[in-house]
Amino acid sequence: MSQQAPKNAPTTRLCAHSLTGMHYRDADLVEDLLGKKTFTEVMFAQIMGREARPVDLRIVDAVLITLMEHGLTPSAIATRLIYMSAPENLQGAVASGLMAVGSQFVGTMENCAGLLARIIEASDPAAEARAIAQAHRAERRSLPGFGHHLHKPDDPRSIKLLALADAEKDLAGKWTGALRLFGQAIDDTYGKHITINATGATAALLGEIGVPTRLMRGFAVISRAAGLVSHVAEEQQEPSGRYIWETIDHAIPYVGAGKPAAHGED
Repeated sequence: MSQQAPKNAPTTRLCAHSLTGMHYRDADLVEDLLGKKTFTEVMFAQIMGREARPVDLRIVDAVLITLMEHGLTPSAIATRLIYMSAPENLQGAVASGLMAVGSQFVGTMENCAGLLARIIEASDPAAEARAIAQAHRAERRSLPGFGHHLHKPDDPRSIKLLALADAEKDLAGKWTGALRLFGQAIDDTYGKHITINATGATAALLGEIGVPTRLMRGFAVISRAAGLVSHVAEEQQEPSGRYIWETIDHAIPYVGAGKPAAHGED
């Protein structure tokens, strides 16, 4: 005898399982998905609640590939150091790196998308873009989606991503147009060119396919998780965690009253 759910109880459409099978949303896992759909197709349907169009898959794949890796960034360093400390806990090492996907690194598309939405919704988008740029400069705030300490004068990833979006006839171009308008307002306000970085471009691309602003960082998490697993794989073959630790220990000198160990001492 099945139990009835309490009145006004929350519901889910994501998954159902029984003794003989499982469904992802309305699709039978065994009969409809396995061997027939790609991971990206199923992931998109689970997150967005609709079947992915070909353009959705091309954009999402481009975003996931772009955000997967950027060398020994804070997220990768965290993963390598935690794996060095607890090599039996691969998932903990990856999770520690994912904690760095936030408002300063990797996950800044969410912050950028919020500004782009303001520009799109404004009665005078150009004026709104200028106002946002001027406010950020006056308050000395960073511009999410703009600037990069390694890629100058332009981020090659952004150029490619925007070109891919421009080539898609099924995209309206509202978000990419807002990003370019914002970029011009920023250049005019600061009196110099400031590159659109990869997270700025991904904010526009994900907006074009209807990903809500507050879900965009989730795609960065999915992408970077794969990159961090690759850092664990390399750490297993060519460990660098201890080298990173020792390098920092030597590079940041102790200046207190105690006597620090000489280099080479434990």
